[in-house]
Order: sequence, then structure tokens, then C-alpha cells
Amino acid sequence: MEQHKEYLRQAIELAYANDEQGGRPFGAVVVKDGKIIARAVNEIVGTNDPTAHAELLAIRAASQHLGSPRLDGCAVYASGHPCPMCMGAMRLAGIQEVTYAYSNDDGEPFGMSTAAIYADLAKPFDQQSMKIRYVPVRIDDRPDLYARWKDGKRTGA
Repeated sequence: MEQHKEYLRQAIELAYANDEQGGRPFGAVVVKDGKIIARAVNEIVGTNDPTAHAELLAIRAASQHLGSPRLDGCAVYASGHPCPMCMGAMRLAGIQEVTYAYSNDDGEPFGMSTAAIYADLAKPFDQQSMKIRYVPVRIDDRPDLYARWKDGKRTGA
């Protein structure tokens, strides 16, 4: 447990440093085999990129470090409760362990909670606040997009 706390302390220190630089108070580290392989802070303010969350940037850095989009065997330590976007990215990358220091309840009084987004996403599509629609368009003179990809007939394959 002490090792988990140390990684969380490092993520929190990144968050403090980012706050001191005018950024949002979030930091994250990616750990593999007991070593930190990537660190990042939330860069939304500086980049105007709503996806520039600390966890996503740490995942990108870890992927570059490992030379792979798969982060199997890696763990993420975040200062705050990761949002659904970050959780989804971590799952897609193969990360199986996530530990965070500040909960959505901790962040709620300060506008730092994503609990409402989690709740909305748990609803069926037709009940969510964002309009989501499936329109099965296909291009007649083109092969099925996914089948083509699977067959390896794409350019640059």
C-alpha cells in the first residue's frame, strides 16, 4: 500500500505544480514493473484542448516510451477521479489498474466532479443528454470498411 501512496503523492505534486502555473489541479503517472514510465498534467487551459487530461497525456507518453499502443502491465495513478473519457482510454490501452487520490465527492464543491457524466452515460442512448444516433450508411461502390481493414487490403497496411 505504501508504494501506491508514493505514486499518488507524485501525481498530486504534479497537480500542485500545474495549479501553480495556472493550469487545472490534475496530475497522473503511469507505472510499469515498479517504475514510473510517464508523467503528465492537465493541459486544457494552455492548449484549449478539452481532451488534454493528465491521464490521457500520460497514456500517450507511456505508449511512446514503450513503442506500443498497448499498455498491458501498466497502472495509472491519478490525483483525481478519472473522467469517463480517461477511463475509456485506459481500458482501450489495456491498463487494468487505476488508483486515484481525490474522489468525485471531494471535487464536487469545486466543480471538479464528473459524477453527473458517469450517471448520464449509464442511461440508454435515447435518455442521455447528448443526442446519439445510429445511421447505417454504406458506400455502394466501396467494399465494407471493416471487412476491408480485416482483410489487410487497406493502403499503408
